[in-house]
Amino acid sequence: MPLVQITLARGRTPEQLAALGEKVTAAVADAVGAPAGNVRVVVTECEPEHWFVGGESLAELRASGKR
Repeated sequence: MPLVQITLARGRTPEQLAALGEKVTAAVADAVGAPAGNVRVVVTECEPEHWFVGGESLAELRASGKR
């Protein structure tokens, strides 16, 4: 039973998250030959203020237009 864990910065719509889950499930099922019903996908959302790139928070980077 494959388990995929994905961490994203908060900010996607429910529709985007659903599409991510569907596409990751299909990719894993195809890659390892597991039935799609056995694939588990866990999406964890992180606040942009808690996600750091090069010492700057993602919130700061987004505000400055760098990301």
